[in-house]
Amino acid sequence: MEPGYSFYMIGQRWAYLDNFRGTFRWHICFNFVVLRMISFGYDYHWAHRDSHFDHKKHIQRCDICKSGKTCYQSLQERGVQNDKFSFMTYLSYLVYAPLYLAGPIVSFNAFASQLDVPQNNLSARDIAWYGLRWVFSLLLMELMTHLFYYNAFAISGMWKELHPMDVFIIGYGVLIFMWLKFFLIWRYFRFWSLICGIEVPENMPRCINNCYNLETFWKNWHASYNKWLVRYLYIPLGGTRRKLLNVWVVFTFVAIWHDLEWKLLSWAWLTCLFFIPEMILKSAVNAFQVESTHGEFVVRELSAVAGAITITCLMVANLVGFVIGPSGISWLISQFLNREGLPVLAGMLLTFYVGTKLMFHIHDAKQSSS
Repeated sequence: MEPGYSFYMIGQRWAYLDNFRGTFRWHICFNFVVLRMISFGYDYHWAHRDSHFDHKKHIQRCDICKSGKTCYQSLQERGVQNDKFSFMTYLSYLVYAPLYLAGPIVSFNAFASQLDVPQNNLSARDIAWYGLRWVFSLLLMELMTHLFYYNAFAISGMWKELHPMDVFIIGYGVLIFMWLKFFLIWRYFRFWSLICGIEVPENMPRCINNCYNLETFWKNWHASYNKWLVRYLYIPLGGTRRKLLNVWVVFTFVAIWHDLEWKLLSWAWLTCLFFIPEMILKSAVNAFQVESTHGEFVVRELSAVAGAITITCLMVANLVGFVIGPSGISWLISQFLNREGLPVLAGMLLTFYVGTKLMFHIHDAKQSSS
């Protein structure tokens, strides 16, 4: 059972269960079940109130709905008939096999609305290609596992004896490995769900190496959870009107939802601290009207510098939260603030600056082609 509760408290005959974890850790999956329970409660409550969702205006803006298909937001916001809020549908939603273990997370409205009318956004050919791409990604993971030893260096603590350049490479490799691991898990279960006719949000729709600010990163990491948080926590708390306060509540909730550990809380609060300057900078850029080519150049260069700093902060926050813990913060910082580490830090920031500029060009190319 979870720390703090024991079967021994019920009776001596049940004490042996305190050390019996079983073959399946049910309490890990229960985290996702709780999100589904909250989603059902909220959607049931909102079903009996006037909806603020303007479906006609949404169709004008949404390319998927314009084509005659139905996007996830439309499925989620339109609501479902009252007969869908039955106990059997609720139970099916809680223990839906493809998504039970790890998600992606789907709202009750979106799930229930696809029970009678299965998804039609992806054809059988699209789903088959999706599965084939997953196989190629699995082969890449196998290749990384056998040829690269990032995690072994980090877990054993050996990287603490290495040069700052090695520490940077290992830290970056650990995060790439982590991204690919979750990529495989979430896409496997989404693939299974698509075969069953239920379309759910795509987690990690964008590669970790193509995110240069915190907001974009979190929208594209656990994207389905981000949608859940926005709908059921962020907007009810006041949305953008209280953004500076809401990020602390949201990320603290996310940390506690994962597990009650200091390193996860440290990760959450570090992320919030890094969010503040980004939000201030974005507000300043939006308020600043650029009317000359020189002004656009300056804003773009400052944005690239900010992107390099943000990527560095993201690395620190995630390494603290999932690898070294809060006790390792001082060691990690000290590695790059000494005679050997400062040139590595400068080179790292320069590399991220160039990478951010490349991301800008990719974004511009997509905008011009669409």
